[in-house]
Amino acid sequence: MTGVGADLLERVRERLAAQTADPDPAVIADAIRAESGGLLGDTDLLDALRYLQTEMVGAGRLEGLLAEPEITDVLVVGSSQVWADRGDGLVLTDVSFDDEASVRRLAGRLALGAGRRLDDAQPWVDGQLSGVGRRGVQVRLHAVIPPLAVDGTCISLRVLRSATQTFDALVAADAIPVGVAGVLRAVVASRLAFVIVGGTGTGKTTLLNALLGECGPRERIVTVEDASELAPRHPHVVRLVARTANVEGVGEVPVRTLVRQALRMRPDRIVVGEVRGAEVIDLLVALNTGHDGCAGTLHANSTSEVPARMEALAALGGMDRAALHSQLSAAVQLVLGLGRDPTGRRGLAEIGVLDRGGNGLVEVVTVWSRRAGFTSARARLDAMLAERGAS
Repeated sequence: MTGVGADLLERVRERLAAQTADPDPAVIADAIRAESGGLLGDTDLLDALRYLQTEMVGAGRLEGLLAEPEITDVLVVGSSQVWADRGDGLVLTDVSFDDEASVRRLAGRLALGAGRRLDDAQPWVDGQLSGVGRRGVQVRLHAVIPPLAVDGTCISLRVLRSATQTFDALVAADAIPVGVAGVLRAVVASRLAFVIVGGTGTGKTTLLNALLGECGPRERIVTVEDASELAPRHPHVVRLVARTANVEGVGEVPVRTLVRQALRMRPDRIVVGEVRGAEVIDLLVALNTGHDGCAGTLHANSTSEVPARMEALAALGGMDRAALHSQLSAAVQLVLGLGRDPTGRRGLAEIGVLDRGGNGLVEVVTVWSRRAGFTSARARLDAMLAERGAS
């Protein structure tokens, strides 16, 4: 940097790292003056202050990206590659870092902000940050450092903005095709249990949020998430959010525990933001104890993958294949699959109903797809809706 040596900047960093005070502009300026012996001119002092603020406060050079309202992901690979997803796929940005050391410093600072450690003894971190960026968004953090990351420190930031789009807004944007909007409203009104599936960033939480907004105003909805994203426009929502362990490894409250607590809270519907592990067992138990209309989301690339995906998750909790398929067939009626079209636009791609064959195993039968429209299986869905007084 013009006028300021790298050795001075490093001394300032070390001084600030040894202090307990937050590195606000006044604290940084005092550290610069102390390490320079008061010999810096006003211009160089201001340059150094701006540089160190970028390096040492918040998300550093990523702050501008995180402040963009449409950003969903910011991904750093080493010092020269910063990728961003604004809802239509990843693009390489013009943001870069001076060197690998600056990326690693940022990763370490973010890890501390999430109550984690990141060093040679613990070379990866997974946590959640609050109040990041100029808009104070919540962010899911993952980082891994060399030598595990061969090409340099990798930082993955997933922006967790509250999903607030309404059902009508999704229909207007064609994320929900007009031809199936009435069917989905009937599914919610008839209290069929459903699971929303899709890949990363396809809009699972957004669709779930919109569907919950269509629930009856007298229903009590209890949501369970590992990060607070759901914010349905509904008068009676109780939101539970899991807690990770602190830096000492204690204090964890997993999603599975919160699902059990939700059962005791007089819910009309229990909703799990995303089923990632053994909590799938508790979700299926909830759906099989008289709580109609429950819902959840699941990471899967298509509706047909749902049984196998749930098998794998249930195995984590000790449930065997036969028991899982028995519970699944009784608990879930519908699967909604999301995807991206060739232009990167997200939206509903499939609707399927669950069918248990003579071998006791469940499969998903396609009722509708964006590509081909309704199939002959539409009659099965209509029969389920009619049985519950909806059409």
